[in-house]
Amino acid sequence: MALLRALCARNILPSVFRAQTQSLGIGIGMVGGLFTHYSRSLHTFSLPDLPYDYSALEPYISGEIMHLHHLKHHQGYVTNYNKALEQLHDAIAKGDSAAVAKLHSAINFNGGGHINHSIFWKNLASVHEGGGEPPKGSLGWAIDEHFGSYGALVQKINTEAAALQGSGWVWLGLDKEANKLVVETTANQDPLVTKGPTLVPLLGIDVWEHAYYLQYKNARPDYLKNIWKIINWKYANEIYEQECP
Repeated sequence: MALLRALCARNILPSVFRAQTQSLGIGIGMVGGLFTHYSRSLHTFSLPDLPYDYSALEPYISGEIMHLHHLKHHQGYVTNYNKALEQLHDAIAKGDSAAVAKLHSAINFNGGGHINHSIFWKNLASVHEGGGEPPKGSLGWAIDEHFGSYGALVQKINTEAAALQGSGWVWLGLDKEANKLVVETTANQDPLVTKGPTLVPLLGIDVWEHAYYLQYKNARPDYLKNIWKIINWKYANEIYEQECP
């Protein structure tokens, strides 16, 4: 763990092993979770199962998209993340600091892709399982307080996401230090924590084209309009109440 802490302190693994893991209800050292204890032995990561069938989110996201998104894209991040970690493990064993530094980009990108997608799948639910139901409870009240209304929040997120150049994510997060809700965007596969160490993701929407292009082509606003019909606010509220008891 001392080695891992040193790597984090040097910003070699900035967005993968720090506060973001807390938002998933896991931590370094929890074998069987998304992340495991980094020690002299190499641990790898696996693709998490979806909590629903690939076709469960239709007609808003097609089963074909979900199949490709999960088994091809997310699996690709996991595979390349494991590869980069193996290379990191070898570089550390050899004391090759230059090789360690060169792996920063691959670990950030693929580790971030693994983290972000693991959150994204939980942020979705079929209509039959409560997907699309407006947020209730503590989070619903907080949204009204910070944004004026649920509709205003949806409009703000859609505007930010539609304006995001290239690929990335739009987030509803909790700033634990300021005790307020925030909307942020991140480029590529950067997790929300890259915008601030006290930010906890409650909701993340993937606006990479692979998340919608087969169905919506280049009409990102249409995808953003429909995804609210399958958002799992129960999960977001659970995270919010864990972080704001």
